[in-house]
Amino acid sequence: MIKIDRSLLDAVTASARQSPRLRMNHNFHAELDDPVQRLLNALEPWTYIRPHKHVTKEESFVLLRGTVLAVVFNDDGSIRDHCVLNAATGNLGIEFEENSFHMLTSLESGSVVYEIKEGPFVPHTEASSAPWAPREATPDARDFLAGIFAALGIPAPLPERL
Repeated sequence: MIKIDRSLLDAVTASARQSPRLRMNHNFHAELDDPVQRLLNALEPWTYIRPHKHVTKEESFVLLRGTVLAVVFNDDGSIRDHCVLNAATGNLGIEFEENSFHMLTSLESGSVVYEIKEGPFVPHTEASSAPWAPREATPDARDFLAGIFAALGIPAPLPERL
């Protein structure tokens, strides 16, 4: 039996806080080519996951703690839909449909989601990434996130580290 408890969430969150990417996975699947990918994804404020899509795979996220913003984009980069995951609001999970550009970011320190999608793991490539979105670890990434927060009327989270 695999147990997901507060100490595991705290450990993955501590690793995310130390990561230059401000996020950290904890995989439950044994191999990257397993047919089902199951993992914790700890996200800290201002983590930037470049919008991307999985042509033939849905991707689901269930909030375990914190506050996370999920965004779906049209092919031209305009925002099609979004959801703020937070236990107090009752928004506890989302599923991104296949072949849709999407991203997550954290609005609260210590946020963790449980992620599940069909395997095998396929890293994001230039072909699966949104051509209108900046690459990760670039100065434009912070501005892109700030623009999303402004467009949705969501206050920018603290800290402002990218």
